[in-house]
Amino acid sequence: MPSLAFRIDDPSRTTGHSIVRVIERAIGDLRRSVPVILTVTDGHSLLVVPAETATDAALTLLRRHGQRVRLVVGTEPRALPVPERASADWVLARAEEVAGPSLEPQPGDADAVTLVKHARLLPSAVVATLTQDPAPITAAEGLLLITAEQVQDFKLALANALVRVSEARVPLKHAEDTRIIAFRPTDGDDEHLAIVIGTPDPTEPVLARVHSSCVTGDVLGSLRCDCGEQLQGAVATIAAAGGGVVLYLNQEGRGIGIANKLRAYRIQDTGVDTVDANLALGFEADERDYGLAAAMLRDLGYASVRLLTNNPEKLAQLARHGVTVVERVAHSFEENVHNAAYLDAKRKKSGHMI
Repeated sequence: MPSLAFRIDDPSRTTGHSIVRVIERAIGDLRRSVPVILTVTDGHSLLVVPAETATDAALTLLRRHGQRVRLVVGTEPRALPVPERASADWVLARAEEVAGPSLEPQPGDADAVTLVKHARLLPSAVVATLTQDPAPITAAEGLLLITAEQVQDFKLALANALVRVSEARVPLKHAEDTRIIAFRPTDGDDEHLAIVIGTPDPTEPVLARVHSSCVTGDVLGSLRCDCGEQLQGAVATIAAAGGGVVLYLNQEGRGIGIANKLRAYRIQDTGVDTVDANLALGFEADERDYGLAAAMLRDLGYASVRLLTNNPEKLAQLARHGVTVVERVAHSFEENVHNAAYLDAKRKKSGHMI
């Protein structure tokens, strides 16, 4: 069997690491099909590998060291037994189309799925309960050991660890007096951008748009959504008002990533709406975290905003993260034949004020 060893880590070695660094290392392993050991609050531990990247070698390792090997699917996890001879192909097929008898989820199963979601993979994990002290396994197999608390605290830690790394003047089509500031998360992921138009007064509520990246809409001009129109419309509106800021967050597909967004599109093509498509994949309806936006606003010196949005969740999350929203500024655009159902679902199921 090919070696799965990449390094040896144990609690004594990871104590001094930040949550962000530990979870980012776990994400790198999981995306390469290297299992991690997840210690749960009641003291027992799990071996975890994503269903999407699982290999037969990884499944063999789980079976050798653990028991009750199961496929755990979704944010509110459903657990399915994994037969002894089941292959990695079998696992991925079941993860994409859950069927069969379910087991009672075990402590830590939900944390395993959350960890896989941090890696922006399909929210399904193959999990085995360890029957022994995990320390010898970490040494023998070179696996990373993390805790459920680190998994749960990752997003907050990530928002609190953004670093401003560069900026430049970038004249835009609708706003020539613009500079763009790049903020890098310490997990090594892609940067988030602050698009500062004009010279907004930090003593006054700043006109702002919090915009999540959308490659299909913003770059390719997709008609399935209104994202491109919202982005360009926000730049033009802010420029006409004399200045403000667009926060461009690297949270593609409501935080599920481009690959999973395309999976959701495929489900939508069967007649399912945008919210239920995300739920069918095992995600929440919206996985985005606007703590990132609050952190960027604080760094820029803005404590209060007039927010260009139709999304009540943005208003609520910014308030929870200490940003005062003094006004919601409506931000809607004409629908087309391709996005009419999408906008209708946002109105009816997500409460968007369109």
